[in-house]
Amino acid sequence: MEFGRARVARAGRGTAILVFGGLLAQARPAAEELDATLVDMRFVKPLDADCVARMAARHERLATVEDNALAGGAGGAVAELLAGGGPPLLRLGLPDRFLAHGTREEQLAEAGLDAAGIRRALVAAGAGRAP
Repeated sequence: MEFGRARVARAGRGTAILVFGGLLAQARPAAEELDATLVDMRFVKPLDADCVARMAARHERLATVEDNALAGGAGGAVAELLAGGGPPLLRLGLPDRFLAHGTREEQLAEAGLDAAGIRRALVAAGAGRAP
């Protein structure tokens, strides 16, 4: 693993899903169904700005998925990087509110960060069509 470098886990088109943290497995089904590029960002600091720039240049839209709070999270760092221009950005992460006690899987589902929730958000943002 090269320090500070992301890894493309699946090549696709239209949408690039940039995953920070442990949600790669949850994002993979949506990436496959929607033929999206799936990127394991691996690092927030340093952010792989070259990878983000390549994805922005090659895709119609970007989405960040993180198992962290949206406020002050990795998606915000990507948004700052793209502030000068770039494709639309969808940010998925934990809301700034209390999540009910439960298993990790239950809390991810409540936050829309399970496989079904990620897919729904991507489709709603125009990344593909619902079957």
